[in-house]
Amino acid sequence: MSVPRYWREIPQRTRLEGQKCGRCGTVNYPPRARCLKCGSTSLEQYRLPEKGSLISFTIVRNPPVGFERNAPYALGLIELEDGTRITAQITDVELDDLRIGMPVESVFRKVSEDGDAGIIRYAIKFRPIFYNP
Repeated sequence: MSVPRYWREIPQRTRLEGQKCGRCGTVNYPPRARCLKCGSTSLEQYRLPEKGSLISFTIVRNPPVGFERNAPYALGLIELEDGTRITAQITDVELDDLRIGMPVESVFRKVSEDGDAGIIRYAIKFRPIFYNP
């Protein structure tokens, strides 16, 4: 099996996984060594919902190094169905069609690659639920 294929098929890479604190119940995403709220190290793996709504967004027109090919692109603050809030790139939508409150779902997509023949990196992004390929 190739290295890129192996990397893409690791379950934690293709779905939203965080941690739930065993002491206070706070959901941490991305996973951390300690709970952000109470500092506990009693953290359990927690599968986050794949759907939520867009509560804020910005359009990135001057991207950081390595993301120039993607500009302009949208970064959104998403509130998942369980109330967890995460920041992620929004994909599969015209930038003018983005709306606060629009329902979104997570998808596993290409983020970047190392040169023309390099390793392709993937990550979780979000797209509007009304998307029809």
